[in-house]
Amino acid sequence: MRYQKLDIQEANWKWKYLLKKYREGENVTKHQEESLIELKMQLLTTLQHSPQEIERWIKAEMPADQRRKMRQSIRARRKRFFNAEKQSTRKKSIDLTYASWKRLSELAAELEMTLSETVLYLIDELENNTIYTEQVGKIKDNLKALLKE
Repeated sequence: MRYQKLDIQEANWKWKYLLKKYREGENVTKHQEESLIELKMQLLTTLQHSPQEIERWIKAEMPADQRRKMRQSIRARRKRFFNAEKQSTRKKSIDLTYASWKRLSELAAELEMTLSETVLYLIDELENNTIYTEQVGKIKDNLKALLKE
């Protein structure tokens, strides 16, 4: 396993996930009756600092399909958490207009590169072009100086 499971932290993530879903209006219990759902959620809110109790609540009160969705969400969160520890694996983002994203993605497809590789390629090309332009400018200046003599 690449990413270590930290039981207390993951229980806290699950607790936050369940409360967020409940606040969004989603039923996270296997019950249909509103008063019973409310009672179960009140019990869950008191369990914030009890990882084992949160796990028991999840096994007892959640349907299997919702547990699966929650596990997927927690797995993604664990990956983001551990990747964020290193600068090199931390996720970065930029905002692009649709037009610039479309041109970039078309170029990336043409070059058979990822978007990140394409951005690096374009930056390298721009730097090389700048160096080339500076060298040509120096050569022109040297030629003019030689012709004046």
